[in-house]
Amino acid sequence: MDEVRPTSGAQAHGLVPLFPPGLQAIYGECRRLYPEQANPLQVTAIVKYWLGGPDPLDYISMYRNMGCQAQDIQEHWHYVSFGLTDLYGDNRVHEFTGADGPSGFGFELTFRLKREVGETAPPTWPAELMQGLARYVFQSENTFCSGDHVSWHNPLDNSESRIQHMLLTEDPQMQPIQTPFGTVSFLQIVGVCTEELQAAQQWNGQGILELMRGVRVAGGPWLITDMRRGETIFDIDPHLQERVDQGIETEGSNLSGVSAKCVWDDLSRPPEDEEDSRSICIGSQPRRLSDKDTEQIRETLRKGLEFNSKAALPPINSQRQSNSSMRGVVKSVSRKDSLESESSAAIVPHELVRTRQLESVHLKFNQESGTLLPLCLRGRLLHGRHFTYKSINGDTAITFVSTGVEGAFATEEHPYAAHGPWLQILLTEEFVEQMLGDLQELNTREETKLPKEYSWPEKKLKISVLPDSVFDNPLQ
Repeated sequence: MDEVRPTSGAQAHGLVPLFPPGLQAIYGECRRLYPEQANPLQVTAIVKYWLGGPDPLDYISMYRNMGCQAQDIQEHWHYVSFGLTDLYGDNRVHEFTGADGPSGFGFELTFRLKREVGETAPPTWPAELMQGLARYVFQSENTFCSGDHVSWHNPLDNSESRIQHMLLTEDPQMQPIQTPFGTVSFLQIVGVCTEELQAAQQWNGQGILELMRGVRVAGGPWLITDMRRGETIFDIDPHLQERVDQGIETEGSNLSGVSAKCVWDDLSRPPEDEEDSRSICIGSQPRRLSDKDTEQIRETLRKGLEFNSKAALPPINSQRQSNSSMRGVVKSVSRKDSLESESSAAIVPHELVRTRQLESVHLKFNQESGTLLPLCLRGRLLHGRHFTYKSINGDTAITFVSTGVEGAFATEEHPYAAHGPWLQILLTEEFVEQMLGDLQELNTREETKLPKEYSWPEKKLKISVLPDSVFDNPLQ
């Protein structure tokens, strides 16, 4: 449970003896922007996370930002979190790893909400939204990067708003800071409509954010969220859809991996033959990957992010490397380990599990995962790339690869191959075009009547789109 209270002047200015250095460093960046607001309202976790409380963020400060008339930036409320990074340096929440690397998870969240006429105090619902995202990060140890998208499937303020999802980007005013416990950057939450989220999936988040910066009512240069916005950027300026379509056509999609509700079955295996099957392999120990394997999987999973407050599609883990965000599948490795090849190893079982060629396979997806199949085929495989579904129920993974992908263990001669619970499916361009025609109805936004089954007997491939309830049991 949280409470709202003003911070004391001494606390806000860091004059309290033994004031935690991590906290002081973030306050310092806030003071740089808001020197006249020494005592901002704060939402405070009554029982701190390190004392067993449910909310990982110790504080969320709320500032009144007057905008910038010269840049046509409207007045808004600015929210800043405290707790995803190491505030204390004593291992009570985050492992202290020195000043050279990231502090804690390496970032704090911010949010800019348009101030409504007559509002004298900031609404507090964004604080709960930020706590929800922080809980996910703490529980999963999956981090966020600029350009990521978060599919929330619910109005962010629990109203009737069309703003039901989020993109993440660098805060336009807050600069990365160095603390005694590591570096801290500031990632801003940007509220978006469903159509904008889908465009980010089909193309890339940074591209959509750039389009939104050019539309004042959709956020403008500082990407200020207006929960009363009733039109998408494509309603406001239809030419923007052409920019997205052109981007997809020339660049393909940057979404190359999602956590999903999915399973696969080997139809060429007799039902009674359970040895080495997917269910037996779930929970087996990861092996260390070769450098080639590691780079292949990292590229496979480079930019995927699906997150649902109802735990339908949580994000695949991300880490920064060489100025681009890498995304590996992490199940139970530590943050420290996830920078190494083990970040991708959780979908690859023990080295003694052999790679098997399969004659016939059956893929099963829930509705949300199934609607991404056309994106996987058109936006990824037709551009010579690959796309991975990583099951949220255990170690199962399905990677679609095109013929141009190096390092895959699926080949044109043996297009279906499995290494323990990880299945690779190689599709030729001709077959991709055929599948796109057959799966056309998955492109529509209307709910499809389930179950749906698609079959290509000559290819010995079957795909089913099934209700979520089918996936409640991970071994089903």
